[in-house]
Amino acid sequence: MAHTTPLVPALGGNDTILRKVTMVLFGSLLVGAAAQVSVPMFPVPMTLQTLAIMLIGLTYGSRLAGATLVTYLGQGAMGFPVFAGGAFGIAPFMGPTAGFLFGFVAMAFVMGWLVERGLSNGLGMVGAALIATTLLFVPGVLWLYVASPLDLQGAFMAAAAPFVLGELVKVAVAVLIVTGAWAAFKSRLN
Repeated sequence: MAHTTPLVPALGGNDTILRKVTMVLFGSLLVGAAAQVSVPMFPVPMTLQTLAIMLIGLTYGSRLAGATLVTYLGQGAMGFPVFAGGAFGIAPFMGPTAGFLFGFVAMAFVMGWLVERGLSNGLGMVGAALIATTLLFVPGVLWLYVASPLDLQGAFMAAAAPFVLGELVKVAVAVLIVTGAWAAFKSRLN
């Protein structure tokens, strides 16, 4: 049976504004730290950033996951070096990777939304992660197409094709982590 409550809210505790703010700040710092683990590729480096976003999307739910990624973008815009390679400021929002930055918010929100609608066990969770991750590539590729001399196929080949296998591995890792956490949580209740 699928859970409709994401993992972190299901863990219980006070559902206070302080708890939610703490979750958002922790999540945004996790994404920022994961963005620094990078394999250089052009034009978009491959990082562990999307793995962190998947974990947040699969465990926080739509609103908290979306708020976490908006906070992350705000931290970067304010000058904190949280983007890949320690980048920060407004320039990343105008460069060739800006579509991915905006797509991160949609990815986290959609993943959380799908989990809240029952895609939260086994293959359902894989489906939620795959759908949201696929959606991430849409603004990433389209932005690169608009912001560079590449045609649409060239933008896809540069910004999506090299990362598909890595994203599939990250989906598997995220789903294994979250299903393991659910199993541990359920065993504690019994």
